[in-house]
Amino acid sequence: MSDGKKMTSSRRHHLKSLILSIGAGWIEQEKKELVTAKAAYMAENCPTPDLSGDQAALMEFCKKLHQAIDKVDEARYDAEAKVKKADAEIDDLKLKVVDLAGVKKPALKKVRMSADAMLKALLGGQHKVTMDLRSNLKQVKKEVKEETTDAGDWRKNVEGKADRKKMFETS
Repeated sequence: MSDGKKMTSSRRHHLKSLILSIGAGWIEQEKKELVTAKAAYMAENCPTPDLSGDQAALMEFCKKLHQAIDKVDEARYDAEAKVKKADAEIDDLKLKVVDLAGVKKPALKKVRMSADAMLKALLGGQHKVTMDLRSNLKQVKKEVKEETTDAGDWRKNVEGKADRKKMFETS
């Protein structure tokens, strides 16, 4: 498959189902082994009690059972305390590793968002001020230069302009 050949989907599904069936078989086998191991441990460490006898013997047997339960509870408590201490130490070491490695900042993505939308996203319903900066700008009116023209007809002024033309031609 490293040559670039792709596996067909039916082949892939077939192999996946085979792997799942093998895994299910292993899980069943582990469950059976666990049951037999538990039965063997109980037979070895916890023999069946002899309940025949008078009341005093039974009371003595119950006291011994309670003492054994107390010892087991103490051992369990000690084991839990060790585990909690180890977990806390592991967490501290993980934090130290992160601090030593440094936190890598992800590359920022360019977001097209108006200032109003950004404030609304950050502040939620508290956003009341609009950030439309264009509306706050001063309106500047352009002054239109008006050429000084005589109020009269333009044809009358043609002769005056002609004199200026003659001035440039003679020089």
